Amino acid sequence: MPSQSPIYFRITLIVTVLALLGLFSAGSHAQGLSDQKISSFIESLEAAQKLEPEFEELDDQMNAEDDGAMPDFSRLFSDSLDQLKGHEAYNRLDELVRSHGFDNIEEWAVTGDRVYQAWMAIEMEQQSPGARQEMAAAMAEIDNNPQMTAEQKAQMRAMMESAMGAMESASNAPPADVEAVRPHLDALRAISE
Repeated sequence: MPSQSPIYFRITLIVTVLALLGLFSAGSHAQGLSDQKISSFIESLEAAQKLEPEFEELDDQMNAEDDGAMPDFSRLFSDSLDQLKGHEAYNRLDELVRSHGFDNIEEWAVTGDRVYQAWMAIEMEQQSPGARQEMAAAMAEIDNNPQMTAEQKAQMRAMMESAMGAMESASNAPPADVEAVRPHLDALRAISE
């Protein structure tokens, strides 16, 4: 891809921002997100971050296996558990989340999916109300850019479609989840920094 292309930088910026925000979707919304459940989830994440140095090798291994594709934002926490199964980190995380009031690690992951989906819906609402229009304009620029090969255009379109799908997933957050998460924004932002 041409590194000087303004459209490349624009698309990369949009996709990177969406990836960093981590648009997550929920698996099940049958039970409401309580203030206590959200607080427990945030506290468990803070505690889990302290375990990271113990599992640097696993982190390196997972990074090496990363093929650069956009993750499935609808199940990021849940899918991450699948990668951890069979590793000591899975058992340690299971113990940790149980100590924070979760019945099991799967309940914790679904809660995380819901919390992050609602969080991203709020961030999108506050920071980029015109993001869809910007992405549509960027898609048109890709298609009309004579400096890009057909292969480059296809790669850029795939990145944009993935990012647009992630945005759509976030916008589908249940309103009750969004309102439950809203008071916890500062704590969530602090964890992600």
